[in-house]
Amino acid sequence: MSTVNPSFLKKVSTSEEFNATACMNCGVCSAVCPLEIELLPRKLFRYAILGLEEKVVENRQVIYQCLLCRMCEANCTADVHIAENVRFLRGYINREVFKIA
Repeated sequence: MSTVNPSFLKKVSTSEEFNATACMNCGVCSAVCPLEIELLPRKLFRYAILGLEEKVVENRQVIYQCLLCRMCEANCTADVHIAENVRFLRGYINREVFKIA
């Protein structure tokens, strides 16, 4: 069972780069993904919004598989900046998990 990491939650909720709270969980993003990555962004962004850092880090392979092609973003009905959110999570993992500055 994952627990909320208050530090991670604060970084996500105060970031100007991460706007996944607008996500309506409609599934269009997953439907149009050329790699058929179902986890990204719907579930993954929800983990981040809830402060479930463990779940985000556990799924880092999916975060790095994303092509950042913006197909999902172009079709997002809620105007979620999906590619920027993925970049934000990659940056967080690079700094906090892999200790890359």
